[in-house]
Amino acid sequence: MDDASPALGAAGRIGTVADVLPDPAPADDELGAALGARIRERRRAQGLTMVQLAERAELSQPFLSQVERGLARPSMGSLHRIARSLGTTTPALMAGAAPSPAGRFSVVRAGGGTTVQHDGGSTRALAEGAPALLPLEFRVAHRDFDDFFQHPAAEFVYVVAGRIEVDLGDLGRHQLAAADSLYYAGDVPHRFRRLGRAVATVLVVQAAADDPPS
Repeated sequence: MDDASPALGAAGRIGTVADVLPDPAPADDELGAALGARIRERRRAQGLTMVQLAERAELSQPFLSQVERGLARPSMGSLHRIARSLGTTTPALMAGAAPSPAGRFSVVRAGGGTTVQHDGGSTRALAEGAPALLPLEFRVAHRDFDDFFQHPAAEFVYVVAGRIEVDLGDLGRHQLAAADSLYYAGDVPHRFRRLGRAVATVLVVQAAADDPPS
């Protein structure tokens, strides 16, 4: 869960300061609107009301409404809970927010790709549409571990620059430097943090899970 001061919304669910980041740039506004539209599309395709999705994701309904309208940018923790509640993953939601017109290939230029800014750095989708592999670029700035993430899809981690420590729960902690890599199977709990002074750049590639129709 996010660690900022909680504020109770509709149905008593929690929305926190860390759930949303203020003052997005114009380009971020467009990306946020596209991501919100993708969340709304999947929710409606599954016959869920906004209240039902908010309850599943343990978020307030007013906050989720703002996310769907592109008026609020969710933290990675909140986005993970939304994706899990919709039977998908965070990378799939981010990639699907900007569909590739060609379908069979995707080009994402420097500075492009759906990006989520958060207290721990940023996460950028490196493919668009519905690819079989879901690559993400993480800029890892946080020195402390967040909560564990866990999902059915396997992941591959490659450190482009800097140093990180990856915590795999019962499978131990692993320190990685530039050019080091790590693979872990689906459903393995995982989280990572930065080591050293420099912000780390990390490539994470997730296998696309079988999605329900949307």
